[in-house]
Formats: sequence, structure tokens, C-alpha cells
Amino acid sequence: MAQPRQSRALVIVNTNFYSSDGEVGLGTRRGAKREAEKLSTVLSRLDYKVKLMHNKTAEEIEDLYRQERCHEHGEYFVSIISSHGEEGIVFGCDSEPVKLTRIFQILSSEKRPLLTKIPKIFFIQACRGTEFDQGVVLECDSGEPEPDCFSGYLSIPPQTVVMFACSPGYGAFLNIAGSMFLQALLKVLEGEERHLALNRLLTRVSWEVAFRCQARGTYEGCKEMPCFVTNLLQEVFPFSA
Repeated sequence: MAQPRQSRALVIVNTNFYSSDGEVGLGTRRGAKREAEKLSTVLSRLDYKVKLMHNKTAEEIEDLYRQERCHEHGEYFVSIISSHGEEGIVFGCDSEPVKLTRIFQILSSEKRPLLTKIPKIFFIQACRGTEFDQGVVLECDSGEPEPDCFSGYLSIPPQTVVMFACSPGYGAFLNIAGSMFLQALLKVLEGEERHLALNRLLTRVSWEVAFRCQARGTYEGCKEMPCFVTNLLQEVFPFSA
């Protein structure tokens, strides 16, 4: 009997940056490499065939997604991008931008109709602006407050889910121990909550960041609010054993 096709995951983490003139570009992202390696290990345990790539240029990032069109895919495709960014873009290690919509278009090409039909799930650990979230004080009669999550409109192709580390216009935090967002994702994927339907799992990640995480040091007290956009028409369980 033929073996089922294995779901694939592509993890791209940029930690060191340079500019086109050879000078040092954007700041070094300490802590990003180790958490990306941990996430890759967890995804492998969840039966994903994982490709982990370090310090790729803008052109190389696009090429990695073109290569994915040539592979046989299982039920899901998961991608994690950890880099510097701005609204709608992430930066290659050459400090050149890659539009997220360009990545989505590559995977939605009619040349690879099978890939367009399976759920594609993106986790984007990157800033979306320069504002910092000071948080708000919530008063509740009882129990724990529910997270309030808002995402600006993002054009995505069918069968796609995109979760961002932060809301539009805001910065995403990272330190030597890792990022608020991907550490929360790692915690959920390592626990029993990984069996939840995807929309509930992502809401749980948002809750972890909103209520369990807070910046220290220079940005003491600042918060972060992940958000996601989806056009899936059915419940999926991409991380359930």
C-alpha cells in the first residue's frame, strides 16, 4: 500500500543582515536562530518534513517558495518566517524587502494546482511598524478576560492562513531568549492544545502572548498582540497526532 504524502514545513530565519554596499544592514536578531531550531524539531515530531534555512536574501527567499511548488505535499503546508519587517513585507539578509503577497502568489500558481488546494499556514515573526503597544488595563467581574484581536485587511489566496506576531503598525519583540510570539507558539505545539482546531489553536497563541508576555529592559511594560487572517472554509487540525 502506498505511503501517504508527508506534510511539509519551511522555516526561514534571518539573524544577520548586510546592505547592498557591503556595510552592516539591519540589527542582528539574537535569540531567533535557537527558537527556529526548536520549532523545526517540534514540527518534525509532528510528522512534518521540515526544511530550515538560515540567512537568506530576498531573492533566495522567493526561490525557496518556488522550489516548494515542485515537491509532493501532504495535507498541509506550514511556513515560519522570522526576520526584520515592515507592514506587508519581510527583509532578506541583504536588507532587501520581500512582499508577503508575492510569496502567496508563488504558492498559488496555477502551475501547481495541488498545492493551491491544501491549507497553507504562515507564522510571521517580524515587525509591522515602529509603534509600541503600551497595553490596556482590563477589569473583569470574574474569570479571565478574553483577548481582543484585530487584523487589518490582507489579500490572501484561497486556503491560506496568516498569523502575525503583532498588529498592523506595531513592533514585534525579540530578545536573547527568543520572541514572545514564537515562544508562545512553541509552548502550544508542545502541549495538548496542539490537538485543537487551527482557529482555536491560534487564538490560544494570541492569549498566551497578550496575557503572559511583557517586554523588559528598554521597553519595560510594553505588550504585543498577535492577530491572524484566514479564508479557510472548514476546520482543520494540522498539528494533531
